[in-house]
Parts: sequence; C-alpha cells; structure tokens
Amino acid sequence: MNGSSEKCWPEARTWAEISLAHIAANWRELCRAAGGAAVAAVVKANAYGHGATAVSQRLEREGTQWFAVSNAEEGAELRRAGIGGRILVMGGFAPFEMDAFFGHRLTPAVHSIESLLALEARAATHGQHLAVHIKLDSGMGRLGTREAPQEIAAAVARLRHLEVEGVMSHLASASDFDSGQNEEQFDAFERALEALAAAGVRPRIVHLGSSAAVCYGLARAMRQMVRSGLALYGYVPEARGAAPALRAQVAPALVWKARIVAVKSIPAGAPVGYNARWRAPRDSRIAVVAAGYADGVPHTLAGRGRVIAGGALAPIVGAVSMDVISVDITGRPALQPGGAVTLIGEEGGVRHDAADLAREAGVIPYVILCGLGNRVVRIYRD
Repeated sequence: MNGSSEKCWPEARTWAEISLAHIAANWRELCRAAGGAAVAAVVKANAYGHGATAVSQRLEREGTQWFAVSNAEEGAELRRAGIGGRILVMGGFAPFEMDAFFGHRLTPAVHSIESLLALEARAATHGQHLAVHIKLDSGMGRLGTREAPQEIAAAVARLRHLEVEGVMSHLASASDFDSGQNEEQFDAFERALEALAAAGVRPRIVHLGSSAAVCYGLARAMRQMVRSGLALYGYVPEARGAAPALRAQVAPALVWKARIVAVKSIPAGAPVGYNARWRAPRDSRIAVVAAGYADGVPHTLAGRGRVIAGGALAPIVGAVSMDVISVDITGRPALQPGGAVTLIGEEGGVRHDAADLAREAGVIPYVILCGLGNRVVRIYRD
C-alpha cells in the first residue's frame, strides 16, 4: 500500500492514534470488576504516553472522580486543563512542591511522620485545610512509612489543618500468585489498619489495589478505592499462577505508526546501520522508517523487533538509530516512501501490540507506552 494516497494519514513522520472511547470503555469495565470500589484513573507519566490532559478530560466526562499522578506538577497540569475531580499525588514530595498542593487543590500521599508534620506546618502558614492519604509500606520496601501505627496516630492527633482522609499501600507482586507476597502484604496492611483504628485513626478511604488486583480478582484488595493504570489503557499485567478475568474485556487504546522516508535495494552481504551489525543474507529491500530511540523505539529491538509492513510482520534490521529504524521489506514491492508501517496496532488482520513490542525488546509494556517521545504526534479519536 502506498501511504501517499491515504488521505486519512496525518502530515507527520510518526504518530499515535489514541481511542478515548476505548479508554472510557476500559474504565467502565474496571468499575464493574472492582465490585463497588471507586476506580481512580492513574494518569501519571502523561497517562502512560496516551496524553494526560485528553485522557483525564474524557474520563471526567465519563464520571471518573479520582485521578492519580506522580508529582505536584502533573497534578497542576490537570488543574490548568480544567480537571475538577480529586487528584491524588502518589510519588512523594520535596519541600518546594508543598505549596502546589494548596494552590491547585491536590491530595498528597504522605510517606512519613516527618513529611506529615512538615505539611501540617505549611498548611498552617497558608491558613488552609488539606486532605491527605498516609501510605504504609506493607512490603514493597519503597515509598511508604514503616513507623509504628501508634506513632502515626500520635502524630495525627497533633494535626489541626490536615485531614487523614485515606490510608493506602501498594502490592509488590500483585500478579505473581506463586510467591505468597500478596498474602503477606494483605496481612501486614490489615494489622496496621486495626492498630490505627484502635488508636483512633479511621480513614474513610482505604486502598492498595492496582490494575493487577482488579484484573485478577484479588478480593482483599477491593477496599473503598483501587488505582488502575495499565489496564485502563488496554493491557492486563502478565501473571504467574492465575488467569486474568478481564483479558478479553479491555482493549488497547493506542496505535503507533511511522512513515517510510526511503526505500532502497541492497545486494546480499551489504551492511545496514551502525557498526554493520546486520548484513543482508540475500538481495534485499530495506525501508528506512522515521522512528528511532528518540521517539521511543527501544535500542534493544535491533535484530529482535518487528513492525507490521504491508499487512505482514517484518523484522527491524541493523541498529536502532536516534531518528530511524531499518525494516526488511523484501517481497513487498508496493511499499514506497510516504507510506507507513505500524509499530503498535493492527493492520491487515495482523496484530502487534505494546506487549509484543515489549517482549521483543526485553522490557515490560509500561516501558514501551511511557517511552513514546514528544515527536510522536498524538491524534485523538472518540
């Protein structure tokens, strides 16, 4: 197929077509599976590459009340875009970020007593009240406090401007049913909640489940809220020891294409790309495609990755460069400069999604989706 005649294609070298309708449908399915728990839409990292503003605006129209981001600036960006719902900032905060919580009505997750009291002092300075969620480290060993529940409760008793609206945690092995870590974390979290309640801290919202917890039906993770990221965009986290409940019900929302900028015929033995990492095993036809590692094509796809070209899978050959990749299109004479290949999506009945690309690159789908660069033009469809 010659892409120069495809009037629906944009004037872009590489672009992503994002279905907001698919994301909305995925959110509805996750709400159904969550069994009455609120589903917070995780839109950090530019909504996993899908575009935080567009995704959040669409989901707010759908009825989403909670959005989750990593840092204060991501939350402020949503407020500037007109998002009125609750915004949970999950990734901790530095002192210079605290003022944004008040100026943009954000809800921070607090990871230590020290941070809690520092935020209380800043709230007093502003003369404002602020809701916070305390994160407990139940076994992830990353963010979250390991301080004793009695010490946390004593600090909460000193608060005059902060309301502990929520207590949260995060499962380290939510999709690994062979390790036993989920049960260990559930037990630790529940013991901490009981101790906090005994000391007078009874939050309205308790949450520790993410996409995997919803997709695999982890009942003990279904509290008042769950936080869904990857499944929202159409991918169920791969699991060990269990089959997901939703694999057929959530659909990938993003298609990634890139334009062919050159096609050349080379003889057998000719090298392609940096360091001659690949030589043609036969007389070959090579398409130079306008997407490289600056656009989010992992460097590790050299000699391992594939794209859909002319309705069939075709290998990436030679090194992945900053701006281009080379694809062996031998036997597909219709492909010409100006046409396009599909890195993520479906073409001619052939599917190659972000999970496929991730397996070829030796990474996880999150890396592929979050890695889409600024040069990848986003086109939204609903």
